[in-house]
Amino acid sequence: MTGQGASGSETGVSDDSPITVVVVDDQELLRTGLRDLAEHDGDIAVVGEAGTGRSGLSRVRELRPDVVLMDIRMPEMDGLEATRAIVADPRLRDSRVVMLTTFDEDENIIEAIRSGAAGYLLKDISAPDLRQAIRAVAAGDSLLSPSVTRKVLSAIAARPDRQLNTAPLEGLNLREREVLQHVALGMSNDEIAQHLFISPATARTYVSRLLGRLGARDRSQLVIIGYESGLVEPGT
Repeated sequence: MTGQGASGSETGVSDDSPITVVVVDDQELLRTGLRDLAEHDGDIAVVGEAGTGRSGLSRVRELRPDVVLMDIRMPEMDGLEATRAIVADPRLRDSRVVMLTTFDEDENIIEAIRSGAAGYLLKDISAPDLRQAIRAVAAGDSLLSPSVTRKVLSAIAARPDRQLNTAPLEGLNLREREVLQHVALGMSNDEIAQHLFISPATARTYVSRLLGRLGARDRSQLVIIGYESGLVEPGT
């Protein structure tokens, strides 16, 4: 993994080192519970905790963990603001944030993704699913399940004041728009390759190019762009 973590190395830890995690939540009992659940299998180490968004940001800057479990609603600074600060800090480019909340509200999910979070989990998640989520995010994957994705996109489409933002599509060629559309539909690179009759490597190249051109941190943000631009409609 790439974070400073438990080893204290300035250049990261070796591949066989545990995934390092910082837990940021204003409830001490929950922080303790998350630590116990996360560390069960030995390949994950919680290296720091914080009870506010501001102190959590400080701990993340100090420890540079691989994964941050971030509560959304906290005193001083909420999790969304703290996440934006983490994402904007080039020193923390390898630290990925997972939002934790008891509020499964559509707007929270959307704002978490816009803020740069790699995923969104409810606090009643099972222990095995929590550990798998941490591993997935540390490996560079996003954590929007198909059911959560549909929930987000349905919320966007159902808004009476919904306005399309087509600006991100300007400058994209036809193939790039096709790839973005398929990403927004939840397809993997292999599935995109099959549908567009291109190689998986070419599909990966297109997705990487889209991430850079659209300023998106991960595929979750590409999904939001695809729907908010009108390129894809719920039910497609």
